[in-house]
Amino acid sequence: MIDIASGNERSGATFTPEGDANSGLMTYIENFAASEHHAGGGVCEGTMVRKEGPTQPGLCKHWGIKIICTLSASLVALGTAMAEPRWQALPDTPELPAGGHEGEAPINGVKIWYAVYGSGDPVIMLHGGLGNSNYWGNQIPALAGSYQVIVVDSRGHGRSTRDGQPYSYDLMASDVVALMDFLKLPKAAIIGWSDGAIIGLKLAIDKPARVRKLFAFAPNSKPSGLADLSKSKTFKEYELRTEREYEKLSATPDGYKDFYAELNKMWTSQPDLTAEALGSIRVPVWVVDGDHDDVVTREDTLFIANHIPWSGLLIQPEVGHFSLIQDPDRFSDDILHFLQRD
Repeated sequence: MIDIASGNERSGATFTPEGDANSGLMTYIENFAASEHHAGGGVCEGTMVRKEGPTQPGLCKHWGIKIICTLSASLVALGTAMAEPRWQALPDTPELPAGGHEGEAPINGVKIWYAVYGSGDPVIMLHGGLGNSNYWGNQIPALAGSYQVIVVDSRGHGRSTRDGQPYSYDLMASDVVALMDFLKLPKAAIIGWSDGAIIGLKLAIDKPARVRKLFAFAPNSKPSGLADLSKSKTFKEYELRTEREYEKLSATPDGYKDFYAELNKMWTSQPDLTAEALGSIRVPVWVVDGDHDDVVTREDTLFIANHIPWSGLLIQPEVGHFSLIQDPDRFSDDILHFLQRD
């Protein structure tokens, strides 16, 4: 018999312990020679042992056996089961790839920072509120092989400056149009995330001649389309991270609290994308979100998609509001699929 608690050999059996039998998990005994017969004519079979009970009868004491303990595998499985879900993780902010052409454009009283990668049809990428263009660092290499990719720091974000004008989506959309004029881009595809997606929708409504198509990830149509951000673990982490990034990138590194307060005024009063306004959009649009987004509500995502004529709706699996860094390869593939559609 084997003493599971101590791992000591009894009655001549050979015990090869693997792990801690005091876990209370089931432990299995495997016969090394299950197909052999001993001198008495019987078949030596494996037996099953529980921590809380004695060894079951039938163990052949003259045959070599080992205990195959499932503890290690079970702990691995338990750890996997308890691991943080992808949609609750906030992976590190990527760096911008090397090789881009960076510049500043004097626009609407501020300096808008931008970087250009690759060549081909232009694609403008607009980041989310509080963030900066670095968040597109995983997508730029995937797109720049086929397109001219332009990433933009929205006014007051990242490396761009701001003035005393109150934040509004109309103002930031006008910044994008002015940047397109500065870069001599008559038309471009827009890839927007969160606030960037709202800016993209404003452009599709008010400046449709400048928009080739729009990939809008996680916009909201109105303030009530936002979930309770105080309950979002990832958004709280994002706020702390973007404060550090602001201090590193901004020309006014001590101004984050004022910057945040001004943005929050916009978030609590804007946007106002009505069913009528959304219904006027005629450019190709995909409305996209993660299936576990806890920043915008699913009802509002569906409201936007349902009111844009001929729009596509894509719900990405196992990601949240930060899908572009939670599952960057999938996010890039979805953008490429969208851009390559006629």
